[in-house]
Amino acid sequence: MEPEALKERIEQFIKGHNTCALAVASGTFVRCTPIEYNYVDKCFYLFSEGGLKFKALKDNKQVSLAIYEPYGGFGELKSLQVQGEAAMVEPFDAEYLKIMEYKKIPLEAMKKLPQPMNLIKITPTSYDYLDSDLKKAGFGVRQHV
Repeated sequence: MEPEALKERIEQFIKGHNTCALAVASGTFVRCTPIEYNYVDKCFYLFSEGGLKFKALKDNKQVSLAIYEPYGGFGELKSLQVQGEAAMVEPFDAEYLKIMEYKKIPLEAMKKLPQPMNLIKITPTSYDYLDSDLKKAGFGVRQHV
Protein backbone atom coordinates (compact mmCIF):
# COMPACT_ATOMS: atom_id res chain seq x y z
CA MET A 1 0.00 0.00 0.00
CA GLU A 2 1.21 3.51 -0.76
CA PRO A 3 2.92 4.82 2.44
CA GLU A 4 1.00 8.11 2.59
CA ALA A 5 -2.37 6.40 2.10
CA LEU A 6 -1.44 3.86 4.77
CA LYS A 7 -0.40 6.59 7.22
CA GLU A 8 -3.72 8.36 6.65
CA ARG A 9 -5.64 5.13 7.24
CA ILE A 10 -3.69 4.51 10.46
CA GLU A 11 -4.34 8.07 11.67
CA GLN A 12 -8.08 7.63 11.07
CA PHE A 13 -8.03 4.36 13.01
CA ILE A 14 -6.19 6.00 15.93
CA LYS A 15 -8.58 8.97 15.96
CA GLY A 16 -11.57 6.60 15.87
CA HIS A 17 -10.62 5.15 19.25
CA ASN A 18 -9.60 6.44 22.66
CA THR A 19 -8.39 3.39 24.60
CA CYS A 20 -5.31 1.24 24.22
CA ALA A 21 -3.45 -1.52 26.01
CA LEU A 22 -0.08 -0.09 27.08
CA ALA A 23 2.71 -2.62 27.58
CA VAL A 24 5.83 -1.78 29.58
CA ALA A 25 8.67 -3.98 30.84
CA SER A 26 11.82 -3.87 32.91
CA GLY A 27 13.91 -6.96 33.61
CA THR A 28 11.47 -9.74 34.46
CA PHE A 29 8.66 -7.29 35.28
CA VAL A 30 6.00 -6.84 32.58
CA ARG A 31 2.81 -4.79 32.83
CA CYS A 32 -0.04 -4.25 30.36
CA THR A 33 -2.52 -1.53 31.27
CA PRO A 34 -5.77 -0.58 29.54
CA ILE A 35 -5.74 3.22 29.43
CA GLU A 36 -7.35 6.15 27.66
CA TYR A 37 -5.17 8.08 25.23
CA ASN A 38 -5.27 11.34 23.34
CA TYR A 39 -3.59 11.57 19.97
CA VAL A 40 -2.15 15.04 19.42
CA ASP A 41 0.53 16.09 16.91
CA LYS A 42 1.23 12.44 15.99
CA CYS A 43 1.99 11.48 19.61
CA PHE A 44 -0.02 9.60 22.21
CA TYR A 45 -0.68 11.28 25.56
CA LEU A 46 -1.92 9.34 28.58
CA PHE A 47 -2.93 10.88 31.89
CA SER A 48 -2.48 8.53 34.84
CA GLU A 49 -2.65 8.86 38.62
CA GLY A 50 0.09 6.26 39.03
CA GLY A 51 0.43 2.51 39.11
CA LEU A 52 2.96 -0.22 38.48
CA LYS A 53 3.60 0.87 34.89
CA PHE A 54 5.77 3.67 36.29
CA LYS A 55 8.05 1.07 37.91
CA ALA A 56 9.01 -0.20 34.45
CA LEU A 57 9.07 3.24 32.80
CA LYS A 58 11.82 4.36 35.20
CA ASP A 59 14.14 1.73 33.70
CA ASN A 60 12.85 1.26 30.17
CA LYS A 61 11.34 3.98 27.99
CA GLN A 62 10.53 1.56 25.14
CA VAL A 63 6.81 0.74 25.11
CA SER A 64 4.22 -0.93 22.95
CA LEU A 65 0.56 -0.12 22.73
CA ALA A 66 -2.30 -1.88 21.00
CA ILE A 67 -5.60 -0.47 19.73
CA TYR A 68 -8.15 -2.89 18.37
CA GLU A 69 -11.71 -3.64 17.36
CA PRO A 70 -13.62 -6.45 19.07
CA TYR A 71 -13.00 -9.79 17.37
CA GLY A 72 -15.71 -10.51 14.81
CA GLY A 73 -14.04 -13.24 12.76
CA PHE A 74 -11.08 -13.48 10.39
CA GLY A 75 -12.80 -11.37 7.75
CA GLU A 76 -13.27 -8.46 10.17
CA LEU A 77 -9.86 -8.03 11.81
CA LYS A 78 -8.75 -4.50 12.59
CA SER A 79 -5.98 -3.53 15.00
CA LEU A 80 -2.86 -1.45 15.40
CA GLN A 81 0.32 -2.18 17.32
CA VAL A 82 2.56 0.78 18.03
CA GLN A 83 6.17 0.72 19.17
CA GLY A 84 7.41 3.90 20.73
CA GLU A 85 9.40 5.76 23.30
CA ALA A 86 7.79 7.11 26.46
CA ALA A 87 8.66 10.33 28.24
CA MET A 88 7.10 12.05 31.22
CA VAL A 89 5.70 15.52 30.61
CA GLU A 90 6.40 17.94 33.44
CA PRO A 91 3.22 19.01 35.24
CA PHE A 92 1.93 22.41 34.18
CA ASP A 93 4.58 23.07 31.54
CA ALA A 94 3.36 24.30 28.13
CA GLU A 95 2.93 20.80 26.66
CA TYR A 96 1.05 19.58 29.75
CA LEU A 97 -1.28 22.59 29.63
CA LYS A 98 -1.85 22.02 25.89
CA ILE A 99 -3.05 18.45 26.53
CA MET A 100 -5.19 19.58 29.48
CA GLU A 101 -6.85 22.11 27.17
CA TYR A 102 -7.28 19.45 24.47
CA LYS A 103 -9.08 17.23 27.02
CA LYS A 104 -10.97 20.22 28.40
CA ILE A 105 -9.59 19.70 31.92
CA PRO A 106 -9.92 22.95 33.89
CA LEU A 107 -6.62 24.15 35.35
CA GLU A 108 -8.32 24.82 38.70
CA ALA A 109 -9.54 21.22 38.90
CA MET A 110 -6.05 19.80 38.28
CA LYS A 111 -4.50 22.16 40.83
CA LYS A 112 -7.01 21.00 43.48
CA LEU A 113 -5.76 17.41 43.27
CA PRO A 114 -3.38 16.28 46.06
CA GLN A 115 -0.79 15.88 43.31
CA PRO A 116 -1.07 16.58 39.58
CA MET A 117 -1.83 13.68 37.25
CA ASN A 118 1.17 12.12 35.53
CA LEU A 119 1.26 12.67 31.79
CA ILE A 120 3.01 10.10 29.63
CA LYS A 121 3.95 11.09 26.08
CA ILE A 122 4.59 8.28 23.62
CA THR A 123 6.39 9.13 20.42
CA PRO A 124 5.73 6.34 17.91
CA THR A 125 8.68 4.69 16.16
CA SER A 126 6.74 2.09 14.15
CA TYR A 127 3.23 0.88 13.38
CA ASP A 128 1.94 -2.59 12.53
CA TYR A 129 -1.57 -2.29 11.12
CA LEU A 130 -3.93 -5.20 10.54
CA ASP A 131 -7.10 -4.57 8.52
CA SER A 132 -9.11 -7.27 6.75
CA ASP A 133 -10.64 -4.59 4.51
CA LEU A 134 -7.26 -4.01 2.85
CA LYS A 135 -7.53 -7.40 1.15
CA LYS A 136 -10.67 -6.23 -0.66
CA ALA A 137 -8.62 -3.37 -2.09
CA GLY A 138 -5.90 -5.74 -3.29
CA PHE A 139 -3.39 -5.13 -0.47
CA GLY A 140 -1.97 -7.39 2.23
CA VAL A 141 -3.99 -7.31 5.44
CA ARG A 142 -0.80 -6.62 7.44
CA GLN A 143 1.04 -3.37 6.82
CA HIS A 144 4.13 -1.91 8.51
CA VAL A 145 5.26 1.70 8.74
